[in-house]
Amino acid sequence: MLTIAPEIEVLARFGRALADPIRCRLLLALREAPAHPSDLADQLGISRTRLSNHLACLRDCGLVVAVPVGRRMRYELADPRLGHALDDLRTAVVAVEADRTCPDAEEKGCC
Repeated sequence: MLTIAPEIEVLARFGRALADPIRCRLLLALREAPAHPSDLADQLGISRTRLSNHLACLRDCGLVVAVPVGRRMRYELADPRLGHALDDLRTAVVAVEADRTCPDAEEKGCC
């Protein structure tokens, strides 16, 4: 049985999901259209095992659902409004300090 998560928990789940670039790419791909895991793995250029781990995380976060289609599973966003939220996040202006304090920022692509 599905339950509705409180607002703070929803934000925390979204944050966990977006903390990994592959999961971000996966969410953006599913924003475009539902897809089967093999197609998603090919589209993202990652192994099916790695994809499976990321899909499990996104399912645990409650952001995607698996829908049986014959013998296969198709993945889609759990709520169409998540696509709108992703669009809003992608286009949001983020204030970043010009003086990075992390010495490895450029190498690691962080901060």
